[in-house]
Amino acid sequence: MERVGGTGKRSDGQEWARHWQYAELPGLDLLRARYVRHTFPRHSHDGYVLAAVSGGIEEVGLPDGTIRAGHGSVVMINPEVAHTARAGVPEGWAYTTLYPSTGLVADIAAETSTLRGTAAFAETLAMDPRAAHLIGQVHRAAEEGNALAADSLLRMAVAQLLRRYGGPLPARTPRTAGARAAARARALLEERMTDPPTLEQLAADLGTSPFALLRAFKEQYGMPPHTWLTDARVRRARTLLDAGTAPADAAVAVGFTDQPHLNRHFARIVGVPPGAYRKERARRTT
Repeated sequence: MERVGGTGKRSDGQEWARHWQYAELPGLDLLRARYVRHTFPRHSHDGYVLAAVSGGIEEVGLPDGTIRAGHGSVVMINPEVAHTARAGVPEGWAYTTLYPSTGLVADIAAETSTLRGTAAFAETLAMDPRAAHLIGQVHRAAEEGNALAADSLLRMAVAQLLRRYGGPLPARTPRTAGARAAARARALLEERMTDPPTLEQLAADLGTSPFALLRAFKEQYGMPPHTWLTDARVRRARTLLDAGTAPADAAVAVGFTDQPHLNRHFARIVGVPPGAYRKERARRTT
């Protein structure tokens, strides 16, 4: 296990986390953790979040309000949905999380459901101890190196959650002028990640005003442009670390000033430091 602030073994009363991949389960990240003081800032994922809470209370801030997830509950978050997370009680929370890719969920949905279009979860929070237990079993099987059980249990867990709480993912095609400007702003920020424009420059390039762009961007993506850019930089840094890039080189490549800058934002958003994250990736390939 890794402490959130660095390396170290699991210790009662302290925060710990393991964020890893199992080579036999492509398209899936796994996180098992206990957090007390750690707070996840507003961010989103390009895949799904399926989190089973096993202790304490997790508070998740979503576009339509805050939910409180306790023991035996499952939190389901669709791709690109901005959210925060923090402890809802002084003792924090413990959970076991699956991060399946959109491709993996699409394959399971096509085989096991009648959902049309991109699969999504219509419910964000469900008290479902059986599903929560199944998510925990996926982790245990992966940690034991039991590929057959891990793959079977993963597919059973996702299929069960889709069957009980699934629906089609709503289309997010930009229709208004503000939404189109927000989409163009996002594309420009992706292109200029290491040298982003100011809000005023970005708005001028798009033929709108700074406050109009700020409102439109937040409405479309759930966070202002500067917060989205930090999240996007961390996502790209993860891709580089997955490929074996050293954290210091990844920091510069995505536009952070130095490795401590990357460390701070990466640990807050991903839940583990970049060094621990890369170490788990290296272990997966050996």
